[in-house]
Amino acid sequence: MPKFTSVQEYMEAVPAQLRDVAEKAFEVVGAALPGLDAALWHGQPTWSLGGAPGRDPLCFVKAYANHVTFGLWRGQDIDDPSGRLEPNNRRMASVKLRTLDDIDPGLFAGWLARAAKL
Repeated sequence: MPKFTSVQEYMEAVPAQLRDVAEKAFEVVGAALPGLDAALWHGQPTWSLGGAPGRDPLCFVKAYANHVTFGLWRGQDIDDPSGRLEPNNRRMASVKLRTLDDIDPGLFAGWLARAAKL
């Protein structure tokens, strides 16, 4: 995806077949983290606890051609009994979302709550 100047512009460029998945991921994050807004950081919508984009980043949503990634910057530091979070580089972990059925709002909210306390 090209460079964007706003989260809205980013979301408008998400492939049509994945737009509902990305929008649902946004809804889940918004419900779990009221008062936090996404901002573009490293080219993707990111929610940060530090009051500025990238200051104490918590989670992100990134669209690809065939899936949407929901990731946690410190995802490897939280308990995940579901086993769905896949470790990435550093302490990150993420899950690939291909359909709305891949989104479990309760599970994701739990991850976000635990990650926000780190």
